[in-house]
Amino acid sequence: MISTNQFKNGTHIEVDGVVFKIVDFQHVKPGKGGAFVRTKLKRVSDGAALDKTFRAGEKFRPIRTETRKMQFLYADGTDAHLMDVQTYEQMTIPEDQVKDSLRWVKESDEVDILYVDERPTDLQVPSAVELVVAETEPGVKGDTVSGGGDKPAMLESGVAVRVPLFVNVGDRVRVDTRSGDYVSRA
Repeated sequence: MISTNQFKNGTHIEVDGVVFKIVDFQHVKPGKGGAFVRTKLKRVSDGAALDKTFRAGEKFRPIRTETRKMQFLYADGTDAHLMDVQTYEQMTIPEDQVKDSLRWVKESDEVDILYVDERPTDLQVPSAVELVVAETEPGVKGDTVSGGGDKPAMLESGVAVRVPLFVNVGDRVRVDTRSGDYVSRA
């Protein structure tokens, strides 16, 4: 059993027979009364967010999670098709379940698939990825006075980001996957 004082962001727990991922939590000790834990949970089955409060010391069944390396083959509009790199076994995950992570992945990239209780539920991407700029306007000398400024760019995976004026088509850029912000040239 896992107690509320063992909560960590990203841990999976079962509450009333439903599996949730802990997105955020906060231990609260009011001046009067018992301590409690305020949490933000994400339902694994459909991704719905939920705020829930638990008494301090409450216990839950921990959920067994593991990640497996897979190769992303393609997405066909309804499912994301993946292949296990060891067994060459192919599988699908509903595309709407992994659409946020899928933006940062190109076809034939290796990805980590999160399994919750032996079922594939999420696609995990690193905190920053390197992608090639597919299209952007050329930066014109003298566009800015102080050297700052940015312009829109389309990356090879189809994501639109803002990049500095000196970035051109064909440049490899590093992008933060959590915020979608340009980090540096690669």
